[in-house]
Amino acid sequence: MKFTEYFVYTHQRPDRSGIRIEWIAYAIANPIKEIVQRDGRIRCWARIPDAGGKYLRVILLEDGETVHNAFFDRRFCEDAYED
Repeated sequence: MKFTEYFVYTHQRPDRSGIRIEWIAYAIANPIKEIVQRDGRIRCWARIPDAGGKYLRVILLEDGETVHNAFFDRRFCEDAYED
């Protein structure tokens, strides 16, 4: 797994430093929803039981393997999310 400089920087923030790399890998490998943005980046979501059942959103670059961003998406609803 590769990371952008932006991810490395933002992952150090107190609200994101607790997001485990294995959770990111899980979200990429097992998304419950995946959307390709107009710019080619890929958004994927996964429910993380070890994080209290929160939904982790991971943004990948067009290559599908470089992590650009990862955060808990408080607005995500598995059944009703619209792009």
